[in-house]
Amino acid sequence: MKTTHIAAAAVALLATGAAQSQTAKQLEQQTAAMMQASFREQGIAKMDRITQDDAQKACSQAKPPSEAVTKKIEAAQLATVKWPADGQFIGDWKEGEKLAQNGRGMTWTDASAAAGKNGAMCYNCHQMDKKEISFGTIGPSLWNYGKLRGVANPADPASEAMVKYTWGKLWNSKAYSACSTMPRFGHAELLTEAQIRDLMALLLDPKSPVNQ
Repeated sequence: MKTTHIAAAAVALLATGAAQSQTAKQLEQQTAAMMQASFREQGIAKMDRITQDDAQKACSQAKPPSEAVTKKIEAAQLATVKWPADGQFIGDWKEGEKLAQNGRGMTWTDASAAAGKNGAMCYNCHQMDKKEISFGTIGPSLWNYGKLRGVANPADPASEAMVKYTWGKLWNSKAYSACSTMPRFGHAELLTEAQIRDLMALLLDPKSPVNQ
């Protein structure tokens, strides 16, 4: 009799699990349909903007991805980083500062979303300069970014590694933090390689206001 009760309970548990699984799948479908119905194309903003890649899908779930999934995402995203073809990582910090303070781009009223037409919008999330009175706090302060990391000193053996990390972070932030909310400037073709060089200079050049 006891065995029969256990078996019945097991069957009930499996049925409940199947029902919950089905419900979760239905909710996922309903959510996707709701998202689709909530957006419309206008100007340069097309419906493909709500299409998520694997990394975005994993980070949009109710629970954060497991460590194994996180590592898989980061490895896959790191593989997409394009390093400078000529090996030149540093551009003009003055141009980089203009980009960092430029919040334009990707809105439906813009003429184009192509790389070279957008700002970097760094101040939206980061402090860049002690003189700034308005800046975002979603991301960490970048004040003295290069100075604190020693990359302003070419004799520092850690310099090359930090330079490459900074480039990779700007190109595809998810390569180093799977669920990063930072724009993937290079990967998403928001900025050109030349513009990323200029941002690199803003962060790393000892003459940049960031490092003063």
